[in-house]
Parts: sequence; C-alpha cells; structure tokens
Amino acid sequence: MKKLVCALLAMALLSPAGIAEAKPEDIRGWTLLSNNDPGNERTIAAAKDYRINHLQLSHDVIHHLRQLKESESRRQRAVRLTDQAHAAGIKEVAVWDHALYSLTYYPAEFRTGPNGTIDLDNPAFWEWFKADYRAMLDLLPNIDSVILTFIETGARVERQHSTRLKTAEEKLAYLVDQVASVTDERNKLLYVRTFAYFPEEMNNVLRAVDLVQNQGIRVMAKAQPHDFFLTHPIDVTVPRIERPVLIEYDATGEYNGQGKMAGAFVSDHADRLRHYRKLPNVIGYVARGDRFQDSHIVGTPTEVNLWALHRAPQLTNSQIYQEFARRKYGVLAAPRVAQALARSQEIVESVLYTLGNNSGDHSRLNYDPYCPGYHRSVSGKWIDPPVAHVKHGVNKSYHYWIDVVNTLAPPHCKLDPILRNETPYVLDRGWVTPGNLMVQSYLDDVVTEKNHGVRLAEKSLADVEAVRRFLKPADYAQLKAYFERTVISAKLHRSIAKAYFGYRLYLRTPSVELARTIWAGLDESKLMADAVRTYPTPPGKGEFDWVSDAGRADTYYKRISEGWDVYGNVKVPRPGPEQP
Repeated sequence: MKKLVCALLAMALLSPAGIAEAKPEDIRGWTLLSNNDPGNERTIAAAKDYRINHLQLSHDVIHHLRQLKESESRRQRAVRLTDQAHAAGIKEVAVWDHALYSLTYYPAEFRTGPNGTIDLDNPAFWEWFKADYRAMLDLLPNIDSVILTFIETGARVERQHSTRLKTAEEKLAYLVDQVASVTDERNKLLYVRTFAYFPEEMNNVLRAVDLVQNQGIRVMAKAQPHDFFLTHPIDVTVPRIERPVLIEYDATGEYNGQGKMAGAFVSDHADRLRHYRKLPNVIGYVARGDRFQDSHIVGTPTEVNLWALHRAPQLTNSQIYQEFARRKYGVLAAPRVAQALARSQEIVESVLYTLGNNSGDHSRLNYDPYCPGYHRSVSGKWIDPPVAHVKHGVNKSYHYWIDVVNTLAPPHCKLDPILRNETPYVLDRGWVTPGNLMVQSYLDDVVTEKNHGVRLAEKSLADVEAVRRFLKPADYAQLKAYFERTVISAKLHRSIAKAYFGYRLYLRTPSVELARTIWAGLDESKLMADAVRTYPTPPGKGEFDWVSDAGRADTYYKRISEGWDVYGNVKVPRPGPEQP
C-alpha cells in the first residue's frame, strides 16, 4: 500500500501544472468563510507571516459554483479575493462547490427517472453538466483548485436513477470523475471532502473515493471524524485513503465559542497536526479563520490557534503559547497572558461541554430542545470503548451512552429518529432507554464541572489584570474583554445548567431543597443575562451571536418558573426563606 500511496502522491503532485511546487506536508492553508471584506483582507495580509501558500473561499464567499452565475456581488468578491491572495504570494486559491445542486436546477428533460429523478444513464445529461461546469469556472478563471463536497448535497446523486451505476458509491465516484474531467481541462486541482455522521457512513464515503478513476484527485478530511469537537478523537480512517490528503482544522471554534470567549486550543490543534503529518499520504493543513460576518480571529487572542498549526513541528505546546504571547503582547506580559490563554480548553470543556459531551448548539446556550448533543455529536460514536474521562473537578469516567446520554438527554431526544438511524446499537443494547432519568449525583457532577469552569475563567481574567501595566492599552482592553466575556458565559451556563438539570430532577422527585437549587440558578441567570445585554464591548457578529444567549437564558427562566409545555407545564414555585 505504501508504494501505491507514493505513486499516487507523485502523480497528483505533478498534475495539473502550475502548482507543481507543492510537496508532501507543504500545503499551509487558511479558509475564508465570511463576506466581510475588511476581515478577509486583514487575514490575507497576515498570511505572509505564516508562510501560507493555499487559500480556500467557502460558505458566504462561494459555497456553490452556481452562485457565480446567480450573484454578481459574490462573483466580484471571489475574483477580488483571488487576486489579492495571489498578489500576497499565495500560490493556490481554491473555491468550494457542492454537487449536485437542487433537483430543479437541472433541466426537466433530464429528470426522466422514477419520481422525477435525474437519469444518470443519459449521456446528454453529463454533457450538459460538464458544459455548465465549464461556464461556471470561466467566471472565476484565476482560481487554482476546486474543493468539492459530493455527499449530502441538494439533489443527492446517490438517489438519482441509474441501471448502470448500481450502488451509491458508484454514483458518487462517477460524479467526481465528471467534475474532474472539467477541472483537468482547465488545469485545476480537485479536492473532494470526506464527511460522515457515523462510522459506517464514513466507510461508504471512502469506498466511493476508492472507486474514483481519476488519479489526480486529492482528498480533504477534517482533523476530527464528523465535526470539530474537542472531545472527538483523531480520524483513524485517514491512513486508508490512498490519495494525497489535506487535513482541515477549525481554528475559530464553531462548537467551542467561536472566539467570543476563551478559545485558545493549542494542544488540540498542535497535537493533531503532529499526528497527521507523520502519515505518508498527508500533504498539509488548511484552517478555518472565521465563522461568518466579522468573526475573523486574526488580530485576536484566538489567533494563537493559527500559530499552533504553524509552529507545531518546531515547538512544544507551552512554547507555542509563550512565543505567541511574546510576539503579540511583549516579553513582560507574556508569561501571565500565556497562562491565561492556556486554560481555554479546560474552560470550554467545562462550560460548553457537559460531562464529556458538547452541550451547546454551535456554541449557543441550548441544552434543550437541541438534540444533536445527545446523539449525532456524541464523541462516543468514534471511541471504543465509548468512555469519557472527565476531570474538571469531577474526576470520574463515564460511559458516553449508558451514563451521560441516558441520564442527561431530554426524553424527546431519545425518541429522535437520528439516534436510531445513526447509532441503532445503543438502543438495541439498552444503553439508552426511554424517559427522564436525571438523578441527584449527576446534577451534583454537572454543577461541580460548571463551577470549575467559572473558577478557571476568573483565574485567567486575574492573570490579565496582573500584567495590565505591561500591556498596551488596546491589548489590555482586548484581553480584558475576552476573559470578562468568558467569565460571564461560564456563570451563565452554570446558572442554566443548575436550573435546567435541576428542573429535570424536580420532575421526578420534587423537594423544597431542590427548588432552592433551581432558583439559585434562575436568579443567577437573570444577573448574567443582564450582564450579557449590557456588556459595553460585545464581540463581533458571526454565526454565534454572544448577546443572544441572554434571550435564551430568559426562555429557560420562563419555562421553569411558569411551566414548560413539553414537561406537562410543571412549574417550580420559588421556595420561602430558608429556616435557620
């Protein structure tokens, strides 16, 4: 297999011409998701310091090539960013695409299969498809590569009609080959993105990649299986891919605060990069640098994640924190700033995660009714045995399903079809059973964990205050706000976790003592929600709007104090004063 991988690498790295300089482990890339021009330009300007030679345009820049035809403003932005990147010395600029598009995008004359599906056996369809692809690429002629998502797209090709292509994998592979025939004509590289919600689905994706005939295809895989969770392991399928693989990282923290709170995850990025770069088929990395709107991390403390990827081969994790802090904040402030940043992962895993499971909704305060945290996003899907070793003051090991999900999950999430579709074995084995199974010991552990997150956040804020005199006023203001927001978020999550999981226990065993615990959480949530709303320097807008968590906290307050319809409208009355 090693010889085959090397041969494929050699072929792919020499074709197409124009970026033949790329060599294994030589791609150092960033991705721009936002349509915020100043943020994008600021990020491109910083690329030289990181020796970035690869830039991807995705999401709110270009997510589907068809947008080049449908939006002149999108096309002009993509053209402008491509030219700016090349002028900045970035050799390879890639644009994202998702194929197939929605079914109605394709002419009715080709939708002659059962139930109006596309007849994939019709050669005329593929001629139309390739002509359309050429026309779209002609609208952005200076790009060097296409990043293709070919699974879970609009009109999923595996659901279209064919008597010749008998399996989903064959249909997926054939689609990729048709796109590759056009990118080859245009002398552009083609990367296909792997993505799956559960291990069996990942195996199907890799089988499709194996069936692709074009030997110039590269693969882009995430550093985590499924999605960017801190508790997910490495993707053990990467060594099976007999093609050059680019590893994608999320430096912004889609599920981990999105830079609105402490988000310096050096060990997560650097340790993963050190692992993957040892694999013979891995040719480099690409990191997301924003999460929409004005959420770019360049110029913020969260930029340390980009520095971690840049310096992981040469430095230890501690040295990365220290070097970044010295460069950005000066020699005298660096030790305490580095110490403050280094607590980020433990803070976030105590605040936005609950006993090893991500409990946020793309970083939002949303324990219930959001269900993916209790089925689709459970790290135990990718770990054998599925055990979480929780520190954070708790210091216990939990079975992800038997302990964490079965106890913490809202009853309706256990009935969600996704749980049955993606992890049927957890139901078949009785690891997850119906009903509300919240108990006191788990409430105690949840509160212990959230308290731990609050304490660490306060320590990091204290570190910044301790070196105020060594910091430039603008740097001090930025760091102070960064960690003040972290403290507020940690307390807000603690208050709602105490109230919500306490409420779930109250439904089973109501008591005055438990009501006091719940109301202690609700009262704190009022204070913290007001602190969020009135905070003088809120973070920039993005997918996760930090200020909106105040409204979510208000919703929990109302549901628990006045009655929650999905829980029989049971309300928790405020208990009277505690007797001495």
